[in-house]
Amino acid sequence: MTLKDIAIRGVETAGPDTTVEVLANTMNDKGVGSVVITEENRVVGIVTDRDIALTVAHEADPATLTAADVMASEPLTLPSSAGVLELTERMADASVRRIPVVDDGGVIVGIVTLDDVVRLLSTELEHLSAVIEAESP
Repeated sequence: MTLKDIAIRGVETAGPDTTVEVLANTMNDKGVGSVVITEENRVVGIVTDRDIALTVAHEADPATLTAADVMASEPLTLPSSAGVLELTERMADASVRRIPVVDDGGVIVGIVTLDDVVRLLSTELEHLSAVIEAESP
């Protein structure tokens, strides 16, 4: 199974000049925890709900700050041909919960989150459990 099979399509993106206020509203309206920052469909950063919370906690005005001010620059990405094992290893190594997925040309095609991986593993464990149950006396 590759990331092409599990990546969430229609990932929320914005440009580096988008205000933090707009990013927060997008996350709230779409029910997501991050917005991938792109230029010409190439990933240049990512802003998470945590980034925004920390910005507001320091009393910065989210209407005056932009994505470029708070984003994690050059975030880890993986190609859509990568496997789930590589994904989980890279998530663990980089201590990240979200990884944008790109095509061979580096254009964003989706995102995979830790929650997506946990759901996938849960489904796979259910399948294995069904096999064990069927084979048990």
